[in-house]
Amino acid sequence: MTDLFEEQCLMLKEPHFLILYWTAKAEEKEIKYNITNIFDDLKYIGATRTKQSAVSFVDSLHTLCFVGISGDGNRKNLYISKHGAKALEYLLSNTKYKPKKSLFLEGSK
Repeated sequence: MTDLFEEQCLMLKEPHFLILYWTAKAEEKEIKYNITNIFDDLKYIGATRTKQSAVSFVDSLHTLCFVGISGDGNRKNLYISKHGAKALEYLLSNTKYKPKKSLFLEGSK
């Protein structure tokens, strides 16, 4: 099973990593982080130009059980699962991905 987990993690792209990272940081700050915030942050760093892409990144993480989603519409809030936390830890130590700042989280100090 470990091999499958590692393969899943290595298939993730930088936006997936950043969504996991930002979601974990939002939980640390005890603030809600939703799909609209994700889209704005991904657009700011140049990772996407469409909300559809942001939703697609979130959906793939949800399918892998790396994030949970609660709420309706664009205000669906994300939370990181225990599997997502493991994936984030793996990505931080085994990939070239580096955290980038979230405009939403920076403004929510």
